[in-house]
Amino acid sequence: MIINLKHEPLSAERALTAAPGEVPLKIILPLAAGPHLEQALQGIADFWNTSANDLQERFKGEAGEQINYFSNQYDWYLLGLGEQPSYADTLKTVRSFAHKHKRKLPAHMGISFLHQPVADLPLLAEAAVSGLLLSTLPTGTYRQETEPPHPFASEEAQLTLFLPEDQAEAGRQAAERALHLSEAQLSIIGLVNAPSNKKTPAMLADWAVQSGRKHGYKVTVFDKPAIEELGLHALLAVNRGSEEPPRFIVMEYQPKGAAGPLPKVGLVGKGVTFDTGGVSIKPSTNMHYMKSDMGGAAAVLGTMEAAARLQLPVHLIGIVPATDNCVDANAIKPGDVIDSYSGKTIEVIDTDAEGRLILSDGIAYMLRHFAPDTLIDLATLTGSAVRTFGYHAAALFTNNTELEQHLKSASEATGERLWPLPLWEVYEEDLKSDVADVRNFSGRPMAGAINAAKFLEFFTEEHPRWAHLDIAGVAFGDSEFTVQKSATGYGVRLLINFLEQLKTA
Repeated sequence: MIINLKHEPLSAERALTAAPGEVPLKIILPLAAGPHLEQALQGIADFWNTSANDLQERFKGEAGEQINYFSNQYDWYLLGLGEQPSYADTLKTVRSFAHKHKRKLPAHMGISFLHQPVADLPLLAEAAVSGLLLSTLPTGTYRQETEPPHPFASEEAQLTLFLPEDQAEAGRQAAERALHLSEAQLSIIGLVNAPSNKKTPAMLADWAVQSGRKHGYKVTVFDKPAIEELGLHALLAVNRGSEEPPRFIVMEYQPKGAAGPLPKVGLVGKGVTFDTGGVSIKPSTNMHYMKSDMGGAAAVLGTMEAAARLQLPVHLIGIVPATDNCVDANAIKPGDVIDSYSGKTIEVIDTDAEGRLILSDGIAYMLRHFAPDTLIDLATLTGSAVRTFGYHAAALFTNNTELEQHLKSASEATGERLWPLPLWEVYEEDLKSDVADVRNFSGRPMAGAINAAKFLEFFTEEHPRWAHLDIAGVAFGDSEFTVQKSATGYGVRLLINFLEQLKTA
């Protein structure tokens, strides 16, 4: 998509004398409710040659409120953002508008921020551009008759931003950042939404390889023989019931020409491409949504690509252990004892607690080979996290107060919510085993998310700066943009904001 910038006021004379195609025919005017709205509506009324009182009666700036007005050859859309709109509020409002009107929108649109002062205009511009881009999410990928593509899905699409002159450069950077983040996010949303027969571990690995080649980061993929040679026994155990061999994906990004040491961050994402539950099989109701059980892997893949596209000044490593969890005569059984890459033995109480098994190998490999300053794992891990926070927040577990604050700050800035739960030692009692170093499930119908986090902590070798994000309730859910539950893209904006904080941390 091409992004144009304009900072001169779009006067009636300018609109009427512009060369064809120079100024977009449809322009969105995002406006917040509050003390500046009256002044903004007065300026718009003067341009439209209409009554300001009439506009003020018809438009209050409430979130999602819309007025369409045709003036001076152009279609104008007043779009309400609500009182003190946040980044997430603005993104959601613009995305909803662009989705609902996608059949009417041209491939050359405009968004004007000239009429109303806001505290952080570049941030508002980034959110608005992101909302417009995310509205292009395609549906019906495997239908015989697909829907017409969104006008802004085309590489020839153009977006013209109207910004005050003193904000033009910051606005340009914000729009370009929105472009990189949104394209990475759209890509991983497509991955999570894909059915498991179109998203095997090998296909995830191929996605990573292609992204690495295009955006300049290193990708190493271990196939099953290499995984066996490495001794990733927990990953192999989960894969035993599958016809699709596993993959172990290791990605590494460092900016070109970096001077001096960089913050080193390791990300590990659960890559279960479909989860039947194994021998501890899940109920059939909604099992088809278990194609989304690689939401943690998707967040890591998208963050790797976005960090490389943005050339962030960090040393970033991403690891994705990838397999499905199926049932056949070779599948692991409750009560089995398996080995792991760390050397620790695991008693398998529940084969449906498989995500933590493959993460244990990913965490151990990360620590042994990369020794990151900060270690974060993400997984659609437990129904317990959903029962605790619903579909509004991820569960955060960490042993580091400073890391908790940085992640919460990123959460507040992006609207990708998370909230901490405890890692108290008393919960370790639930995972003690008579036959192995640890068991993968307590067997009790309580504190499930905490027990899963304590299991993972067992493999972190007391790393001083580790966090676990259980994103089961936020990676996949109901949406106005799809008929069925679908991926949200959760994690990419959160992690990128967190990584950007490290520059000044």
